[in-house]
Amino acid sequence: MKALVWVEHDGAAVKDATLAAVTAAAKLGDVHLLVAGQGVGAVSGQAAKIMGVAKVHVADDAAYAHALAENVAPLVAGLMDHHDAFVAPATTNGKNIAPRVAALLDVMQISDILSVESADTFTRPIYAGNAIATVQTRDTKLVLTVRGTAFDKAAMEGGAGIIEAVASMGDKGVSTFVSAEIAKSERPELTSAKVIVSGGRALQNSENFHTIIEPLADKLGAGVGASRAAVDAGYVPNDYQVGQTGKIVAPEVYIAIGISGAIQHLAGMKDSKTIIAINKDEDAPIFQVADIGLVGDLFKIVPELTGKL
Repeated sequence: MKALVWVEHDGAAVKDATLAAVTAAAKLGDVHLLVAGQGVGAVSGQAAKIMGVAKVHVADDAAYAHALAENVAPLVAGLMDHHDAFVAPATTNGKNIAPRVAALLDVMQISDILSVESADTFTRPIYAGNAIATVQTRDTKLVLTVRGTAFDKAAMEGGAGIIEAVASMGDKGVSTFVSAEIAKSERPELTSAKVIVSGGRALQNSENFHTIIEPLADKLGAGVGASRAAVDAGYVPNDYQVGQTGKIVAPEVYIAIGISGAIQHLAGMKDSKTIIAINKDEDAPIFQVADIGLVGDLFKIVPELTGKL
C-alpha cells in the first residue's frame, strides 16, 4: 500500500503537523509526500530527509501558493491513481483539502484518526472525545485526516526520499486568495509547545488576560491559549483558542487559569501529560481532569506564582 501525505508548510519549512501524519501513514505502507506551493525547493529538500519517506512529489506553481483547496484537491485526486491512501494532518488546510479529495474520489473520509488498527480499520473520537469509535471502511481508496497529538512525530533527519516533479493542474478559477492576517508571536505555537498557559472568561477582560497570563507564560517559555468563552468575549484572537472548535493540544504541562472546564475545552487539552488548574470554584469540571488543582483567586495566586519563578 502507498500513502500520499499532504505536507503542511509555510513556504520555507515543513510544519510539525506533517510529522505526525507521516508516522500514521507509515503504519499503512510506503510513504510518499506531496509538497505543493510556489518556490518550494527548500521545503522539498527538507521533506525528503524525513525518516521513512520514500518519495516526495513536488508541484511548484503559483496556483498552489496559498494552498487553495479548490486547486489542490484535483492535483491530489490525480495522484491517487498511483496511491492507495491520502493522509492529511487535521489542520485548517488539511481539513479543507481532504473532504474535496474524498468527493472527487467518491469515497468516505475518515476524520481525525487516533490510531491505525489495520489497513482498513481506524479509531477516531466522537462525542467531543468522550467516546472512541472503531471505524472500518470498504473503500479501495482511503482519505484520512490525522489528529497530530495522537501520533509521535517522525524524525526530521535520516530519510533519503526521491524528489520527483509533478505536473501542475493550474488554477481552476473557483476561488481567489485575497489576503491573510496572521498573528505573529515569539512564543511557541500551541500545537508544538511543551508548556501552555491558558486563560478563561474569569479573567474578565483583555487587559487582565495580558497582564496575568502572558507574564507567567513568558517565565515558563510557554505558548498562550484561551477558552472559547475568552475568545468570544474578545480577550484574545481566535487563533489562541484551545478546544473542539479550536486547536487540539497535548503539551507536557497545561495550566488552565480561570477555565471552568466545559466539554468543548476539555476535548482540546485533556491528553496533556500534566494538567494544572487554578479556579476559585472547587466544583469546576476542570478539576475532574486536573493532576494538580489550586482553589483560589487567580488575581492573587497567578501574580504570586509568576513572582516566585
